[in-house]
Amino acid sequence: MLTLTETAQTVITGIVGQSDAAETGGLRISGAEGDQLNVGVAPAPAEGDQVLDASGARVFLDDTATTALADKVLDAAPDDQGRVTFTIAQQA
Repeated sequence: MLTLTETAQTVITGIVGQSDAAETGGLRISGAEGDQLNVGVAPAPAEGDQVLDASGARVFLDDTATTALADKVLDAAPDDQGRVTFTIAQQA
């Protein structure tokens, strides 16, 4: 199962907390064409999504993302302008 670093948890909680979906929302990761994944804030999980809750940071994964990220770690790095880069690494 996908795991989140502490930094990713903090960033996700902040992003979702600033959205209109703060109470029930989360970061949704879904499959796209090829090996691409879409990432965005969602007000609630879609039907069939796996829900990951790590210290209040909620991530919704569709079937494609669940499979692709099953043995991965999601990290985040905010820059000085407030932009965030997410990185995916293999679990140790």
